[in-house]
Amino acid sequence: MSPGLQATPEARELSVIFNRADRIFRRIVTAGALTSLILLGLIGTFLFVRSAQIFNDRGLKFITGSNWTAGSGDGVIPDDFSIGPMLTGTLLVSLIALVLSMPLAIGGALFVEFYATPGLKKVLTTLLDLAAAIPSLIFGLWGVVFFSSYGERWSDLLNSRFGWLPLMKVQNEVFGRSPFVAGCVLASLITPIITSVSREVFSRTPRDLVDTCYALGSTRWGAIKTVVLPFGKSGVIGGAMLGLGRALGETVAVYLLLNIVFRYNFRILESEGGNIASLIALKFGEATEYELKALVAAGFVLFLLTLVVNIVAASIVERSTRHR
Repeated sequence: MSPGLQATPEARELSVIFNRADRIFRRIVTAGALTSLILLGLIGTFLFVRSAQIFNDRGLKFITGSNWTAGSGDGVIPDDFSIGPMLTGTLLVSLIALVLSMPLAIGGALFVEFYATPGLKKVLTTLLDLAAAIPSLIFGLWGVVFFSSYGERWSDLLNSRFGWLPLMKVQNEVFGRSPFVAGCVLASLITPIITSVSREVFSRTPRDLVDTCYALGSTRWGAIKTVVLPFGKSGVIGGAMLGLGRALGETVAVYLLLNIVFRYNFRILESEGGNIASLIALKFGEATEYELKALVAAGFVLFLLTLVVNIVAASIVERSTRHR
């Protein structure tokens, strides 16, 4: 080695020594996580095994068909089960709820994070968390008892102004139990969820970027538009998909607010519709053995749909909340 040159010191490795309490806690947490995954796998396996005969008999027609007819038992009237109308109804009501809730959720998240005083922010954050935990039965009863009359007026107004649109046309001007009304109630159900996730993502915006905008003369809204919203875009999308996953599986609110009619309906103001969850609730108590397998198959389709939506949403939120 030449004089005057010093050897580069080797990088030191940091090691963490776990004591007995740490090891026990780690095993408990790991066991809890594995238990959740095992239970999820067992539920999926149970649904698939119980519904395998339906998929074997009906194939893709079970998803695309439009009949739900229980056979006579003697073969004169065959069993004919499919979930096409209920699947489209599930998507229709959920999308209505998502479209209505997104502006409220994003606006609420921005207000709580950037406009509310510290005391008000704490109160609103607590209220949002509590609202996200309210049982759907409460929202369903609120929709039937209180909101239906207002929803009927709004539906009538939309039909009178935009009845020329295919989505707004109706055959019978009875608006109280339409997909639009059910979507409004579901929007109130999922708005706290989307707001909480969006607020959490917005709070991760690097503060130095926001302060830089202020230093350059930007207004608060200018900083939000140029820094906060682009930073939290993927997180907002993930929160919206989490809300969509909740809306897809909603049972009680839709069951109470919609007239379950088994035919395709793409008109949001028509007083008919339904979703897969409400179909299961309606038919389960009187189902024959074969019809019960069809209901389990419908539940399996809904299980896969919500599982995919929630996995994608969780991955988007996780990626967006990492420090950039």
